[in-house]
Amino acid sequence: MTTPKELLYSEEHEWVKVEGERVRVGITEFAQHELGDIVFVELPEVGTEVAADEPFGSVESVKTVSELYAPVSGKVVEVNEDLNDSPEFVNESPYEKAWMIVIEVSDSSELDQLLSAEKYEEMTKED
Repeated sequence: MTTPKELLYSEEHEWVKVEGERVRVGITEFAQHELGDIVFVELPEVGTEVAADEPFGSVESVKTVSELYAPVSGKVVEVNEDLNDSPEFVNESPYEKAWMIVIEVSDSSELDQLLSAEKYEEMTKED
């Protein structure tokens, strides 16, 4: 499984790409593999305030429904509308096509709580 080194990771299996004052968020290859085929993605609207470690949406697979957790606090400034019609992108391309939201970060110190690729890989080996 792929764990891009340039990204940060949450213990809830979200990946985070830092883009200045904003972060792009999706779920990891490990998470989509565990969930199975994704059939529906529910995301917040642009303008929604999210809080670190609180749910911001959900993904539904053939096996289960799983909540998505915000890795940092802030305001949603962009949503990947492509996932409405193509939820399978989460399985096919978790790090490229299947980004979910962009958050304007309100407290950049929260980024320090996220895991490096190496730490995330260690965590998933234990699961």
